Amino acid sequence: MDLFLIRRTGAEFIGVFFLVVAACGSVMIGGMTGAYGHMGMAFSPGLVVMVMVAATGHLSMAHLNPAVTLAFAMAGHFPWREVPFYIAGQLIAAALGAAVLRLLFGNVFNLGANLPAGPAFQSLVMEVLVTAILMFVIVAVATDQRAKGLPAGLAIGGAVALNILWAGPISGASMNPARSLGPVLISGVWTAHWIYWVGPIIGAALGAFAYEFVRKTEPEEA
Repeated sequence: MDLFLIRRTGAEFIGVFFLVVAACGSVMIGGMTGAYGHMGMAFSPGLVVMVMVAATGHLSMAHLNPAVTLAFAMAGHFPWREVPFYIAGQLIAAALGAAVLRLLFGNVFNLGANLPAGPAFQSLVMEVLVTAILMFVIVAVATDQRAKGLPAGLAIGGAVALNILWAGPISGASMNPARSLGPVLISGVWTAHWIYWVGPIIGAALGAFAYEFVRKTEPEEA
């Protein structure tokens, strides 16, 4: 493992740590204080993703999400040999972020864990949809020079907030296995946790390959 990879993995670690602290913390603090409603709980993760993409995008590409890392590798935009390091850094950071929240506030509101509000299949489909939307946006702003006019952090953070606004009450709109794993690992609430791995991984792959398909704008030679 070279020093450059260590540094990039470190950037992923820092980004995911603050993502979990802000996203899960907003659920906990909002529940405890009533300071803001669903909209606040949607914009907090969107804003932290926006600023972390701005802060670490030039360092590690700011995946901040194991499903994104896997989808980038599947689409040929990231080397497979580096995937385990990125995912390990992301998952450890998520667990540490959740542990800090438990230390600060106790095991309240399941540390902001994602739980399905209805049937598991319903939440699974929702996670596939919202992650596909998110990954479509990520691939566009991260890999296509024609999309460089819009700041990546603003586009990606906006997609996160939008997805949580409409899908959050049903599935939690995790879109991110690391964000989901951290709270359940520390709180011990594993209800239907598989949804938050299967859904985002499938959705991210679909979003990545959908953009790869539509980006081929040049007519193919006969």
